[in-house]
Amino acid sequence: MMLSTLFVGLLATMTAIRWWLASRQLAALARHRSVPAPFADTVSAEDHAKAGAYGTAKLKLARLELVWDALVLLAITLGGGYAALERLSARLPVSPLWQGVITLALLTVALSLASLPFELTSIFRIEARFGFNRQTIRLYLSDLVRGTLLGAVLGLPLLAAILELMTVAGPLWWLYAWVLWLAFTLGVSFAWPRFMAPLFNTFRPLEAGPMREHVEQVLTRCGFASEGVFVMDGSRRSSHGNAYFTGFGRHKRIVLFDTLLERLTPTEVEAVLAHELGHFRLHHIRSRLVVTFAIALLGFWLLGQAAATPVFYAALGVFDPSPAAALALFFLAVPVFTFPLGPLSSLWSRRHEYQADRFAAAHASATDLASALVKLYRDNASSLTPDPWYSAWHDSHPPALARIRALTALG
Repeated sequence: MMLSTLFVGLLATMTAIRWWLASRQLAALARHRSVPAPFADTVSAEDHAKAGAYGTAKLKLARLELVWDALVLLAITLGGGYAALERLSARLPVSPLWQGVITLALLTVALSLASLPFELTSIFRIEARFGFNRQTIRLYLSDLVRGTLLGAVLGLPLLAAILELMTVAGPLWWLYAWVLWLAFTLGVSFAWPRFMAPLFNTFRPLEAGPMREHVEQVLTRCGFASEGVFVMDGSRRSSHGNAYFTGFGRHKRIVLFDTLLERLTPTEVEAVLAHELGHFRLHHIRSRLVVTFAIALLGFWLLGQAAATPVFYAALGVFDPSPAAALALFFLAVPVFTFPLGPLSSLWSRRHEYQADRFAAAHASATDLASALVKLYRDNASSLTPDPWYSAWHDSHPPALARIRALTALG
């Protein structure tokens, strides 16, 4: 069938391009063995070599995984994997609605099991080898159980509601499903910091002292109101540092990883926070949400069209159309067809990063932000010399050299 041929061709093309990009990045890491001049005073040759070896190990694993993912996708669709799961669920003494929910749950479990060897290798071999992993097997399993249970509690009723809408709500079911998904997404975003994140991490208010004073000063200068600034025990799982915002309206929270506070000075944390505040004040978060919701609306509409087209199912290996099959096949196939849009998303994100850097330079110190970024590049073993094509396709942040040069000009 023409659609089957198109799907396989695009999947092969996507896999080949991702392999080619990873190979270019591997070559760039091997080629740039000396520390770039702007980093010579802050990044040692040993740290630079570590970043190259770390990036190489991750990319080699990623290349294997992308081929494996393509084979798994073919097995689930054209290979009849999804159809087999449907036949298994059909034997259960439950309604067709819950047979569909169970099929989708089994598919989720199968996909998770397929990716598990790569996840374990990444965490307990690569991350551990380079000194980043602090997660024990016991903690990993605890996270897995809690995450699975939370996903089931939240996701299964949502799936059941969408499948019911697909069955009884008429031609505009996709619009009602989008509204439901939108309400669910906003609700989870509101509830996550208060009720869900504490299931996995411990959050404590930032203690009084120079660090808190600098944080409060930059919050005041930027006119940002929140429920508070919290420190998260990210060091339980990894030595990588980070910071993020969460929540909506007056219920916004600022979260700083304890690993971030261990590495940066108060003025550097102030500059990093000013950058994050820039995303909020420049409406980046709002615009991303609006675009995400608009894309989701388009996606639900397309799903509505596909669900009503018998050839869509047959082209992807399913010969008994059902609401559950439409959901599964659509969301399995979409990444293959939207892959070419990846660079546009990365370009938009990098533009926002530059804008947030300029905001930080106006409300804190460009020099301190540059200093903080160099420390984070060094301590996280990030590549200072990525391949331009690889970076343009994959990186949501500007390359290290370009970003530091831009901040130096602002300072």
